[in-house]
Amino acid sequence: MKEIQAGNIRMGADNPFVLIAGPCVIESEASAMRHAKSLKAIAGKLGIPFIYKSSFDKANRTSIHSFRGPGLKKGLAILKKIKDTLGVAVLSDVHCKGDVKDAAKVLDVIQIPAFLSRQTDLIVAAAESGKTINIKKGQFLAPWDMKNVIVKIEATGNKKIILTERGVSFGYNNLVSDFRSISIMKEFGYPVVYDATHSVQMPGGLGSKSGGESRFIPYLSRAAVACGADGIFMEVHEDPETALSDGPNMVRLEALEAILLKLKKIEKAVK
Repeated sequence: MKEIQAGNIRMGADNPFVLIAGPCVIESEASAMRHAKSLKAIAGKLGIPFIYKSSFDKANRTSIHSFRGPGLKKGLAILKKIKDTLGVAVLSDVHCKGDVKDAAKVLDVIQIPAFLSRQTDLIVAAAESGKTINIKKGQFLAPWDMKNVIVKIEATGNKKIILTERGVSFGYNNLVSDFRSISIMKEFGYPVVYDATHSVQMPGGLGSKSGGESRFIPYLSRAAVACGADGIFMEVHEDPETALSDGPNMVRLEALEAILLKLKKIEKAVK
C-alpha cells in the first residue's frame, strides 16, 4: 500500500484514517471559514488527520436553478484563505480542463467527480498538474473498472492517487454500498476513501433536487472503517436543512464528534 501525501497529511500504509469533510459547496466566505475552524477543532481534539473539502462550482446539479457556488476565482480565493489561515490541506473538485491550472495553484488534492470518472482528457489534465488526485468511482462502475482510471493517471507519471467509493446505482434514484469494493480497490495499491454522505444520496429523488437518508451515515461509516478504509469523506453542515446543496445527505456538525469517536474505536479494534 502506497503512502500518499496531501499537504501535511499522510494517507495509506499504516497511517490512521483521514477525515475529508466540509460543506458540499462554498456558500460564502464566512460560512466556509466557520465550518473549517469547527471541523479542524473536532478533528484535532480526536487526533484525526483532516482535509477540508468544499466545492467552488457544483457543475452537476440536478436543476439549472440550483445554487452552484461562488465560481472558480472567488471560490479558490476562499479556499486559499482557509488553507493559509488555518494551516489545513484543502480539496475541491474540477469539472473541466480549463479549471485545472488555477485549481492546482491552491488545492492540495484535486478531485474528479464520480460522474466524470471516465473523462480521459479531464483526468489526464488533472494528473499532469502533479497534484494528488482523488478520483471518485462512478456510480456506474464496478470497483475493478477503476484500474483503467489508475492507468490513465499513472500514464502522466503521477502516482499520487486516492480512490473513493461512493455507492453504485441501484434502480432509479437510489444508491447502495458494496463494501467488497474497498478491499478490491485497495489491491491496486493506493489508499481508498469511503464517501459516507454521497453513498446515502438519492440522486434526483426529490424531482428538481436530490434527496438522501443521512440517518444511515454513521452505520455505513463504521462498516467502511471496519473494512479498512484509509479515509472517510463526509459532507458536513451546521444546519443541513438550510444548506444550499445536498442538505438531505449531509452530517449535522454537532453530531460529527460522536460519529468519529466510534470510528476511532473501530479502527483501533481492527488494527
